[in-house]
Amino acid sequence: MGNSSTGAARRRHTEESDEWISIMNTILYFSSRGPVYETRAYTKADIDRLVADRALQSLSSADHQFDFWFSGSAPGCQRRVNRLASELLVATTTFNAKTVPLLRGAVVVATHDGAGDLDGLSWQQLDLLARRNRTLSARDERILARRIARDQRRVAPRPAPAVAATVRSRTAAAH
Repeated sequence: MGNSSTGAARRRHTEESDEWISIMNTILYFSSRGPVYETRAYTKADIDRLVADRALQSLSSADHQFDFWFSGSAPGCQRRVNRLASELLVATTTFNAKTVPLLRGAVVVATHDGAGDLDGLSWQQLDLLARRNRTLSARDERILARRIARDQRRVAPRPAPAVAATVRSRTAAAH
């Protein structure tokens, strides 16, 4: 008797789990430090949290299949250019290495459904992204590397100029 109710509970749990699995969206998270992670997001609010919730902006690929979510005003520690995400943006849009916006901080790549709502990347789309990323030419990589290096020099904190210390000599006063 107990086993039959356990089986029904197990079936109900599995169906419920399947429902949750079907609404989870696989996305790519490009860390500001370099690694790329495949993770899940349920809503745009999840993307907001991943990208540090600062002036969230997005760009779409040339075929409108991929959405690049990023922060327009990354905090100080995330001002570093996200090279991998910027390279993928070149590979999937009509931007070239000279004109692509340098994406900063964390970047999320996802897709959307017909209504414009967040949708998960399929394995075919993940494969397509990998193939397109390999199409970046050595020339584009060099140009992008120079732009990033120039940008890093421009935004790097400059040391404060050395200030000569003024020393006052004290003389003993005669009383």
